Amino acid sequence: MALNDRPAQNITPRPSSADLNIDYRARRALEEAERAERKRQELQEQCSELNSARVRVRAWEKVHGLRLPADATHPILRVIAAATRLTLAEVLEEQRARVVGAKRA
Repeated sequence: MALNDRPAQNITPRPSSADLNIDYRARRALEEAERAERKRQELQEQCSELNSARVRVRAWEKVHGLRLPADATHPILRVIAAATRLTLAEVLEEQRARVVGAKRA
């Protein structure tokens, strides 16, 4: 059998550059949608009344890539309270609990 006599079913067609661009754009759109959904869920977790103050503050830290400051007078504490729908007193209590926990460890 000559090389040209191969059955056509063994030949895999190559995708065109247009097909590759469409696949790339579709994949990027899907990735962006997944990122947006994760962000929405993280924001929901940080202010859900079903979560404790500890969980909400940790969610805030995760979303913003920051840690709860140790300084009880730090201005960001009011921002954290607003974003997590906690009172400043609840945020300060979480802060105190962490200090006590750190001293025990």
